[in-house]
Amino acid sequence: MSAALGKVLSLGKESFLKQRSAFFSLALKSSRRDPVCSIGSLQQNFQRHYRSQPTHGIGRYRHLLPPEAPKKRKNHVEMKEIDPGTEHTYGSLNIVVTGYDVSLVEHYAQYVHRLCNKVSIRVVESYALPTKTMELMLTGEQDNKMRVDAVLTSHQRVVQIKHLSATFSPIFLEIIQNNLPEGVHLLVKEHTEEDFRIRLKIRTELDELRAKLQ
Repeated sequence: MSAALGKVLSLGKESFLKQRSAFFSLALKSSRRDPVCSIGSLQQNFQRHYRSQPTHGIGRYRHLLPPEAPKKRKNHVEMKEIDPGTEHTYGSLNIVVTGYDVSLVEHYAQYVHRLCNKVSIRVVESYALPTKTMELMLTGEQDNKMRVDAVLTSHQRVVQIKHLSATFSPIFLEIIQNNLPEGVHLLVKEHTEEDFRIRLKIRTELDELRAKLQ
């Protein structure tokens, strides 16, 4: 009984292998005739139906979120209150760094900012003022015509600090003065309303219209 069953299984296995080899040979011949057809598939006219479907918008989720309320735009920048200071501490001070070399001015302003952070001096903000250009005019030897000899561009950086103690201020000023690079001017002054207005762009036409409406 077992011998007969083994013969039947072996015959079935041989027939399956023959069918499989014949199937792969037919698939190879068809793939050589038609390069679009892949191995293992007898379909000659292969069409990609997904190409007709649009793919734009995949991965977007903004339309699923609830609508946000529009942010209100400020008409003008409001000035913060100037701290007058106390008996033992200074109020708002501006450390103004000016020079003709923008690299020196920028690096020195960063040095002052880092020094304030190390010695626990509160830095309110650090910003740059608009550059200023100055032309040097010279008169010719033969005629009196003025000619431009050179153009100087000055750069300014401001580090605004707050609550500098009166006992530590001489030491702090001596440190930043000793590390001042050549060609850079240092000025320490109290923060005023004019210093805040210098940063804003003056628009005379808009100011006149506002005055008429009022």
